[in-house]
Amino acid sequence: MGNESIATDGGLSVEAQNVLDAIEENNVDFLRIQFTDILGTVKNVSVPASQAEKAFTEGIYFDGSSIEGFVRIQESDMRLMPDPSTFAILPWRSREDGTASARLIADVHEAADGGPFAGDPRQVLKRALKKAGDMGYTLNAGPEPEFFLFEEEDGRATTKTHDAGGYFDLAPKDLASDVRRDIIYGLDQMGFEVEASHHEVAEGQHEINFKYGDGLTMADNIATFRAVVRAIAAEHDVHGTFMPKPISGINGSGMHTHLSLFTEDGENVFHDEDDEFSLSTEAKQFLAGVLEHAPAITAVCNPTVNSYKRLVPGYEAPVYVAWSDVNRSALIRKPAARTPAASRIELRSPDPSCNPYLALAVMLQAGLDGIERGLEAPDPVRENIYEFDEAKREEYGIDTLPPHLGAAIDALEEDELVMDALGEHVASKFIEAKRAEYDDYRAAVSGWEIDRYLETF
Repeated sequence: MGNESIATDGGLSVEAQNVLDAIEENNVDFLRIQFTDILGTVKNVSVPASQAEKAFTEGIYFDGSSIEGFVRIQESDMRLMPDPSTFAILPWRSREDGTASARLIADVHEAADGGPFAGDPRQVLKRALKKAGDMGYTLNAGPEPEFFLFEEEDGRATTKTHDAGGYFDLAPKDLASDVRRDIIYGLDQMGFEVEASHHEVAEGQHEINFKYGDGLTMADNIATFRAVVRAIAAEHDVHGTFMPKPISGINGSGMHTHLSLFTEDGENVFHDEDDEFSLSTEAKQFLAGVLEHAPAITAVCNPTVNSYKRLVPGYEAPVYVAWSDVNRSALIRKPAARTPAASRIELRSPDPSCNPYLALAVMLQAGLDGIERGLEAPDPVRENIYEFDEAKREEYGIDTLPPHLGAAIDALEEDELVMDALGEHVASKFIEAKRAEYDDYRAAVSGWEIDRYLETF
């Protein structure tokens, strides 16, 4: 998937011409050209819809030095090349006069030579997908991003939950059911196939599951999903957040990610009906690769200081580098599969604050490394690892994920495969930003410390 579709005689691809037609049919007057910085923040440039054809043929120029982790001031000129397959009407931007706004996701290109920009997270994922394609595989991914809805006061977010519901609760405890309904309507209008939604374990916490798909589409969808949740929550005067652990003492928000590889003929490479776990040799090698590179992957998939407040024992978040088919205390779970096409593995550590393009790229590259090197997966752990003491974990050979962001960045720097997956530009800028974040955190004095020590010493 991308913007390399067949051109018409007029120089536009068929897909791009279809977008121009849709703009006219839907009375779109403004386009948001969207891209993502290295830290995963969605950025956009708004242009009149009359500039759509120019956007497809020439791109939209912007100052790359203003974007986190892109380029220095003397290298600032960059351009956005919209991917026509990502066109979608923004349902919350329709106006009474019948006009509407739409969104296009763009690839970032160098202005000088027109080539793809190495620091564009979407390009990082495309490189990983090309590697998979060269090996005869396509990636299917199914992310499950969780989020909280909080009350607002004087226009600012609080940590007062919008409801007192629990896991799978119904109204009236789940007061946010109307918000979820409108989010689902919005996602549906933007082309998502929503499969289920429910209240999660913690008060104010929710999950909306949408159908799995190819890797690039899913990364685009995660970025879009976060924007839709925030925008529609704001219409209900509540704040939607994907912060991993906004409240201590309760479950945090994860983004469990289901992964599988398919052949060009649509066969699931991960399925083997003769295996005890219905997993093929390639699936187990892929799984072994993800386990081997798990510490470095954690820096990318759990990229904030707050991420590690979620990754602690006791709150259903995985911290132990192991896999299982029967329990959720392991890092990787083999879910039950009703059909061969559904055979997959579930990586349970990522959280929804991650950059989805970088996260899927490093997961995929780690798994492919396992296949290329023929790594052997360890035996599954069918006991509750949370109940193991340190001696038993050592007996089973179970390591733990990095305990904080600083340790995760150390692991990233030591992992040549994951560093190469990110590319020199992205890896160096990402590490620079995250080192600074962790240093700021270490120097900050928290309310917990004030409460604990101020009157004691």
